[in-house]
Amino acid sequence: MTTRVNYFAAAPELMKAWFAFSTQVAQSGLEKPLLELVKIRASQINGCANCLNMHTYEARQAGETEQRIALIAAWQDAPVFSPRERAALDWTDHLTQIATRRAPADVYAALAAQFSKEEQVKLTMAISVINTWNRIAIGFDMFDPSYGWKA
Repeated sequence: MTTRVNYFAAAPELMKAWFAFSTQVAQSGLEKPLLELVKIRASQINGCANCLNMHTYEARQAGETEQRIALIAAWQDAPVFSPRERAALDWTDHLTQIATRRAPADVYAALAAQFSKEEQVKLTMAISVINTWNRIAIGFDMFDPSYGWKA
């Protein structure tokens, strides 16, 4: 697979700003393992091989188990996720599929029961960031093999 556009070279100022914002959101104070679950889930929904490869690797580095990583795709039926993680995953599902799923009151109520208002904004921004990275990677046919991938 050859990347269609080197987006950092084509639009360096925008990409530098986007990368800085992405980093700021990632370091906003939410738990890294939780953020990796969210990134994996959005990337599953969007079908982004690059981001799935990267964030499953990052989740393992953050101490996530193979079992939990494998069960993210069926999180609704898997008893291995905490109420906080389940609220985050449900919010991720709905915001990633916003056109058809919206953000219903019951999903928001579950989120609000687990996350402070500040954390809700941070989580929503993290979901927005991974969805944008998915679109960049898919649109420009990007796959970075440096995340533990073996041919």
